[in-house]
Amino acid sequence: MKRGATPANTDAYLAAVPKDARDALEKLRKIIRAAAPKATETISYQIPTYKYHGMLVSFAAFKDHCSFFPGAAVIKAYQSKLKPYSTSKGTIRFPADKPLPAALVKKLVKARMKENEARVRSKAK
Repeated sequence: MKRGATPANTDAYLAAVPKDARDALEKLRKIIRAAAPKATETISYQIPTYKYHGMLVSFAAFKDHCSFFPGAAVIKAYQSKLKPYSTSKGTIRFPADKPLPAALVKKLVKARMKENEARVRSKAK
C-alpha cells in the first residue's frame, strides 16, 4: 500500500504490514474482538479502529514498533501495569516480537468500554 493511502478495511491494512508486525497485530485484533464483541471495526485516520459509543481503541504498525491506542485516561489508570512499555498520552508502543499480554489488552479495552458507556449515560441525563 502506498504511503498515505487509506486501506479499505482492517484486512487490507494488515496485508500491507510486514509479517512480524502483522502477526502481533492480528493477535491484538483477536483479543479486541473477544473483549468487545459489539464494537464496530473500521478504518479511521488510516489505521484499524474499533468504535463502541464512540472511538474505543486503535492499533497500527510502524517501522520499529507497533502501537495500541486505548486513550489517555486508560493509560493513566493502568500506568503501573504499563511500566515495561513506552507510553505517551494515548499510546502504548511495543516491539512486534513482544506483543502486549492478552489479559492486559482485555482490561484496557473493557476499561475504555466503561469510559464510553459512562459518557453516553451522562449525556442522556
